[in-house]
Amino acid sequence: MPAGNDRSQTRSADASHDSKTILVFGATGQQGGAVAEALRAAGWNVTALVRAPTSAKAQALADIGVALHQGDLSNGASIRAALAGVYGVFSVQPSSGQGAAYGVSDAQEIGYGKTVADLAVEAGVRHLVYTSVNAAGEEKTGMGHFDSKAEIEAHIRGLAVASTIIRPAGFMELLMLPGMGLDQGRFNFFLRPDQVGQTIAVRDIGRIVAAIFADPDTYVGRTFEIAGDRLTGKDLEKSLSRAAGRPIQYARFPDAVLESNPFLGHLAALFDDGRLAGNADIEGLQREFGPLLSFDAWLDGPGKPLLQRALEAGDADLALR
Repeated sequence: MPAGNDRSQTRSADASHDSKTILVFGATGQQGGAVAEALRAAGWNVTALVRAPTSAKAQALADIGVALHQGDLSNGASIRAALAGVYGVFSVQPSSGQGAAYGVSDAQEIGYGKTVADLAVEAGVRHLVYTSVNAAGEEKTGMGHFDSKAEIEAHIRGLAVASTIIRPAGFMELLMLPGMGLDQGRFNFFLRPDQVGQTIAVRDIGRIVAAIFADPDTYVGRTFEIAGDRLTGKDLEKSLSRAAGRPIQYARFPDAVLESNPFLGHLAALFDDGRLAGNADIEGLQREFGPLLSFDAWLDGPGKPLLQRALEAGDADLALR
């Protein structure tokens, strides 16, 4: 990562954003919502492409000053209309890894990601920020919803548009999914007790993206991993026990579960080979973007209601997708 700097001196004049607009895709979701909020806090004009402007999540965006543009990733005309006159685009798409509720195939995700990028070029967008995943790279993972992002990355790099690609580690929010066992005094995950894995709070993804848009000279043309903390399985046990106020026993998912479920088994293998465990330069990121939330700080702050909900949840089927 570049060394820290005085942004008042290094911010490009072209990035002055008092009259510029960023179009945010996925703004009613976790990443897009965090990005929209951070951009608004930094003074940007923000437009969100939303299916249902009257929904509670869309109205929450409107309440913080986000302009709502009704549209759909499957409707190129609505995307084209939303892109008119915008300075920058934050691009994220639903994926098959998010489960059947989203009803998105890997091919559809790739199509959506490429379409957004192509139409951004057509519209003369000055800066495109695409969010991928830390496991993405030249070597295929064998997981469709990761390899789809690598294909979108490659497509974007081949276009005549200034772009930045970030590869977040696993979200802290995802650790609170049902089925992890917290309501039963345990926590199961992919890490071995002494194996290190990285994680990030979605709030910090938003902060990082806002900083990237504010300083294009530093970030255009770059692809890099982002994370806010690194933890072992034992660290998870300690942090969760402290935050829960009672013992939480950590264990990696049982071998029988990983062997019987190809999806989970493949994810575990990607943690073991390091690609999902993450390789972000966290110290460098903190010099560049300021303090990032540790898992403990997240549990005491934005993650507190999610933890409480997980502790009180009834017995649920494993729900990692």
